[in-house]
Amino acid sequence: MKLTAHSEFGKIHSLMIKPVAAAFQSESRLASQWKALNYLSQPNFKNSTNEYEHFRKIIEDTHPLIYELPRKKNIQIDSIYCRDASVSTNEGMIICNMGKVARANEPVHQKQVFEQLGIGILGEIKSPGTLEGGDVAWLNETTLAVGHTYRTNYEGIKQLRNLLKPLNIHVIVVEMPHYNGPNDVFHLMSVLSPIDKDLAVIYPRLIPIYFRNELIRRNFKLIDVPDQEFDTMGCNVLALAPRKVLMVNGNPITQELLRVAGVEVFNYAGKDISIKGGGGPTCLTRPVMREIQ
Repeated sequence: MKLTAHSEFGKIHSLMIKPVAAAFQSESRLASQWKALNYLSQPNFKNSTNEYEHFRKIIEDTHPLIYELPRKKNIQIDSIYCRDASVSTNEGMIICNMGKVARANEPVHQKQVFEQLGIGILGEIKSPGTLEGGDVAWLNETTLAVGHTYRTNYEGIKQLRNLLKPLNIHVIVVEMPHYNGPNDVFHLMSVLSPIDKDLAVIYPRLIPIYFRNELIRRNFKLIDVPDQEFDTMGCNVLALAPRKVLMVNGNPITQELLRVAGVEVFNYAGKDISIKGGGGPTCLTRPVMREIQ
């Protein structure tokens, strides 16, 4: 086994999370922020805490090194979706510049925590560039897919390419559709979850044709999420290890397709911590390093 940051499906060795107690903090804080942040409805703090406890327990059972982001007054409840503020590379973290203005303070806070932990920083995305980690997915150790979305613009992608050029990383730009517009939470990883070197979960209605063909060309078998399970985050699947995944409960068709493909599936109730805020298990975690053969 070796360690790499350039994987979405190797066994998680280390990751960063932001627990409910640090992100949501209280019922009153949720009440004051959820509408402006375009949540479907207000998460219940007690239910969120219980859901997160189960979610974390599943991750802990795989024995990774877990780093926690602390609470911060000037950072909002969206910070529970900690993947979005940074990108992991073998030469250190890339600190993002958020396309969602309300999340602007998250990247600098993550940078401070990474530096305190002794985790290196490769670089930062600077304005007018925007880049969010939910738009970035490793297909293999030398290939990174990045979605051009309302949260990630061409200037951000250009800066990302420049930072990765010395690492000889090939960057594939995926032109994402308008879908529900600029106020919606819609990243590349809303429609793509790589779960092994040759297996990925996709939502076929919203994935660009050329990118779907590119995945097939790279010998990925594709598991298509049905229409009725897209809004319940059937496509947002976190690989704990190759073909061992964590997903939001309530997606039985996708789960059965995964099991038929030889995938071990773990579930958590995500009504409050995932569905209402539009962030599934990949969004709730920022893997730093993974183990691969």
